[in-house]
Amino acid sequence: MSLEDFRHVLGHFPTGVTVVTAMTQEGPTGFCCQSFSSLSLDPPMVLILPARTSTTWPRIEAAGRFCVNVLGHDQADLALGFARSGGDKFAGVTWAPGHNGAPRVEGACAWIEAEVASIGDGGDHVVVHGRVSELAADSSVAPLIFHRGEFAQLNCA
Repeated sequence: MSLEDFRHVLGHFPTGVTVVTAMTQEGPTGFCCQSFSSLSLDPPMVLILPARTSTTWPRIEAAGRFCVNVLGHDQADLALGFARSGGDKFAGVTWAPGHNGAPRVEGACAWIEAEVASIGDGGDHVVVHGRVSELAADSSVAPLIFHRGEFAQLNCA
């Protein structure tokens, strides 16, 4: 099995697209994260898997709290901006601080605020368990989906 085969086959599993954000002493920071999942109902926990090569994750880890913004169907450009390294990822992005201070991105179909509960090894990624403190959703906004290497929209009619 090659890495290309692995990526190709797993690309058949559609995922939502999220931007994980935090507030640091230097200002807001964030990265695009497709590796996100609910983890536990009791206690409420989520799972994010930032790449070990991420230069943003250490700043979010130091903040100790974050917000998972589940992007809306029309936010593909925003996702691409947060997927790139460097630059001001928040330039032109409308956001407001959540209860834990982490940026909530306007137009997202849901947001989940969490505190870092534990961090583990995940190969070329870091396994982060987040204890959920606040969350909400806007059912009128359809989610942005990533499938087979492309953004797609889910028909939520």
